[in-house]
Amino acid sequence: MDDISPKQAAVKVKRWPKDTIAAGPRHTVGLKSDGTVVAVGDNKYGQCEVSGWRDMVAVAAGNVHMATNTGNAHTIGLQSDRTAVGVGWNQHDQCNVSHWRDVVAVAAGWRRTIGLKADGTVVAVGRNKEEECKVSGWQDIVAVAAGDWHTVGLKSDGTVTAVGNNRYRQCNVNSWNDIVAVAAGYLHTIGLKSDGTVEAVGLNKNDQCNVSGWRDIVAVAAGSNHTIGLKSDGTVVAVGWNKFGQCNVSEWHDIVAIAAGCNHTVGLKSDGTVVAVGDNTYGQCDVSSWQCIQLPND
Repeated sequence: MDDISPKQAAVKVKRWPKDTIAAGPRHTVGLKSDGTVVAVGDNKYGQCEVSGWRDMVAVAAGNVHMATNTGNAHTIGLQSDRTAVGVGWNQHDQCNVSHWRDVVAVAAGWRRTIGLKADGTVVAVGRNKEEECKVSGWQDIVAVAAGDWHTVGLKSDGTVTAVGNNRYRQCNVNSWNDIVAVAAGYLHTIGLKSDGTVEAVGLNKNDQCNVSGWRDIVAVAAGSNHTIGLKSDGTVVAVGWNKFGQCNVSEWHDIVAIAAGCNHTVGLKSDGTVVAVGDNTYGQCDVSSWQCIQLPND
C-alpha cells in the first residue's frame, strides 16, 4: 500500500474533478452516461444547443449574478479526447476553446472559460479586465473554479491560489491548506478541507460565507449569493440568499453531486435523476424528466 498521508489521499481522490451537472445564471446542463448532453432554461445565446455533443466527460456553465444588464451565458463541454467545445454568448471569445489540447477539467465564469491541463498548468480565454484570466504562471493545479470576476486554483499540496477581482477579499485564500475542492460565487470563495469542514472568504452580506459549523462535507458549490454543501450521508445543506428558495434543500437525500447557478440549485441523485430548486423563470429547474445522468467519478 502507498504510504501517503490522509491529506494526500484526499487530494488524490479529488484530482481532476469532472462535473456532470452544471448551473448557469438561467440554464442547467447535464451530462448523460452515454456521453451526450442535455440542457434546459434560457437559450437566448444558444447556450442550451448541446444536443449534437458526443463523447463528453464533463460540462461547465458560465454563471453571473442577477442584474438588469447581465444574464448572458455560455456552456462548455470537455470531450473524452481532452479537447473542449463551447456554445452560447461569445462576445469576449469565451467559447473559443476548440484549439485546447490535453485538458482534463473545465470551469466557466462570466465572460470567460478556464481549462486545467494534465500537466497541472491552466489556460483561459475571455474577459481579462480584472486579470481573472491571468493564470499562465500557475503550476501543480488539480482543480479550478470560476466566479464572476475571479478565478481559483487548487494546488496538489492542498493550498489555493486566486486571481481577479478582490474587492471583498474573495481572493484571500493563500493561507488555506488541506483543501480538496474549491468553488467560486459572485464575490465569495469556498474551500472544502480534507476533514470535511469548509472555509469561506469574501462578501457575506447574505450569510453565504457562514459555513464554519459544517461537518462531514464531501462537495461544495457556490451560487451568486448562496453556498451549498453535500454531506457524506447524501443530504445537503445551504446558506445564503434564499429569495427564490434556492437554499430549500433540507429534504434532499441520496444526492451524489451538486451545482449552483445564480439563483437555483441542482442535485444529482444516486439513481441518475436530478432535482432542482430556486428561480425557474426560464425553466432552468425543469429537470425532473432527466434520467441516466452520469454519476461523478469515485
